[in-house]
Amino acid sequence: MEGSVAKPQRRPDAERTRQDIMRVARVEFAEHGLSGGRVDAIAANTQTTKRMIYYYFGSKEGLYLAVLEDEYARIRGREVGLDLQRISPVEALRRMVEESIDHHEESPEFVRLVCIENIHHGRYLKESQTIQGLNVSVIDALADIVARGRAEGVFTRDVEVIDLHMLISAVSFYRVGNRHTFGTLFGLDLGAEEVRARHKKLLTDAVFGVLGVRDTAI
Repeated sequence: MEGSVAKPQRRPDAERTRQDIMRVARVEFAEHGLSGGRVDAIAANTQTTKRMIYYYFGSKEGLYLAVLEDEYARIRGREVGLDLQRISPVEALRRMVEESIDHHEESPEFVRLVCIENIHHGRYLKESQTIQGLNVSVIDALADIVARGRAEGVFTRDVEVIDLHMLISAVSFYRVGNRHTFGTLFGLDLGAEEVRARHKKLLTDAVFGVLGVRDTAI
């Protein structure tokens, strides 16, 4: 019609669409695994199509790997946000332990996805340079804390940093990954707030014990 002005077509927000797909895929893969997860189900629960999912991620495996990378980026990002270099080594370790337990508690899908990736023998993690690069940061942060504590004389024992990370991760992960079996066998609600607080102290004490933290520093 003469005098009318055509409305400009809106270009889709690619990053928002990508994040929406990963949000839904995170739940789908955590619930059904890589093999059982369905791209059709993911498309049905997002504002996009199966064709667009393949456009963004190439394949179901590509989407699964993107979800894994995003999950590891989340936990490493939370650790960076603690700003551990500005506080004492003892307080930095305490915060790192508490953050690890909180993150696992608040992200059960992360725990399930890691379990699923272990079923696949870490195949997709091995393909990701992104994840390998991300995980260097937590080891570097722990190494800095331990080095500062040793220099200040508050840590009295030498410990392999990777072993320290494993100890922190093991308890944090077990509380969520084995919640139902452990809770059923021993009548313990691992999701209870008072139990979480107790386990934070238990793990912190264990880490301090491994490092031989002087009583005067706690």
